[in-house]
Amino acid sequence: MAIGAGVLLTTGPSGAPESTFVLLDGSSQTTQDLKGKVTLVNFWATSCTTCVAEMPKIIATYDKYRGKGFDTLAVAMSYDPPSYVVNYAETRKLPFKVAIDNTGAVARAWGEVQLTPTTYIVNKRGDIVKRYVGEPDFAELHSLIEKLLAET
Repeated sequence: MAIGAGVLLTTGPSGAPESTFVLLDGSSQTTQDLKGKVTLVNFWATSCTTCVAEMPKIIATYDKYRGKGFDTLAVAMSYDPPSYVVNYAETRKLPFKVAIDNTGAVARAWGEVQLTPTTYIVNKRGDIVKRYVGEPDFAELHSLIEKLLAET
């Protein structure tokens, strides 16, 4: 059953799904590796105009908070040609980890993600606290990040 855009399935924080992210450098990272930091997980595609338009703001957000326990993981959709993703990451000098979801398993695990961009905010305990479909309100996003970074 498909879930409509903007619909959250939970009333409170829920654990981020167990996933293995295959990074552009060939290494991998799991959901467990996200714990201990506030992490923005962004599902995107090089063919998505909104994704491309918001990427400079995601970079700025990463640069603003990365020294304070914040991380970013950009997950390219399975239909995005890997060569396009690598080219985009290199030419735009993306400063954070970029993964390619070759099989679509990560997008399925994270709630059947089909619309891009879809962005999740994961707290230090590894719980998803917010899901954005479309470009987030970055002022609100920054407030949320600051609140989550202040949590012990």
